[in-house]
Amino acid sequence: MQDKPEGEEYVAAAQRVEQALSGLESSLRSLNGRVRSLSRIESDVAKIEMERAKLASELGAVSVRAKKLDKGASEVSRRLVSAMEEVKSVLEQEEKPS
Repeated sequence: MQDKPEGEEYVAAAQRVEQALSGLESSLRSLNGRVRSLSRIESDVAKIEMERAKLASELGAVSVRAKKLDKGASEVSRRLVSAMEEVKSVLEQEEKPS
């Protein structure tokens, strides 16, 4: 039933165990590398999310400021038109012969 002597079977079994352990170690190294890569990616994603939130907040503040500037520009424009109309009216009255 046994083709090999008992010592050779032990050596063959030990070699198979060594090969299996070597394969396991290789798989663990690969897995460890992927876990580290995943950790770096998760860290990068967290940083990007924080930056996005910061930019969204800044955008909100800038939008509020832009609306205020638009209102101010409209008011300045309205006052300029009013002043030009007054100047025109005064000039027209001065041009009329008395």
